[in-house]
Amino acid sequence: MEDQPNVTVKGVSIKYGVISALVGIIYFIGLDLAGQAGNQKLGYIGLIFTAVIIYLAHKEFQKNGDGYMSYKQGLGIGTLLSLVGSGISSLFTFAYVQLINPAFLDVIREQQIMEFEKRGMSDAEIDQAMKIAEMFSGPTAMLLFGIFFGTLFGFILALIISAITKKNNPEFS
Repeated sequence: MEDQPNVTVKGVSIKYGVISALVGIIYFIGLDLAGQAGNQKLGYIGLIFTAVIIYLAHKEFQKNGDGYMSYKQGLGIGTLLSLVGSGISSLFTFAYVQLINPAFLDVIREQQIMEFEKRGMSDAEIDQAMKIAEMFSGPTAMLLFGIFFGTLFGFILALIISAITKKNNPEFS
């Protein structure tokens, strides 16, 4: 009987999902401490971290498995990894905003108002924009949107990265 690979899509996904969450949490805290938590451009750097982590997860799956990984397996790893990572990160953010730093949302709101003012919006336009923003910026909304968009962007990254890292087993082609 041949040795079976001891690596699974689920196992690699959970391991790297936790790593992704830890990296995301550390980055989030760093941005907050630097007063840059509301900086969207810096927030997008998190996607680079996610892409690298998906790539590393794919490579580990191939290395510790039979050396192969189908596109479907790669997509599954990337998507599940993103769900786990964004779930943990979003739960942390929820707790952070609720318990550790309740003033966090006030700082974000102030940054939004300053951005609207830079754009030359009137006070009435800013008030209207902030009413809309309030619906999407509470702790519960941040939790739900964090999980949803974290998984969605992870899925999109996984679509691309899996096409690059896949290595089909010729026995099954």
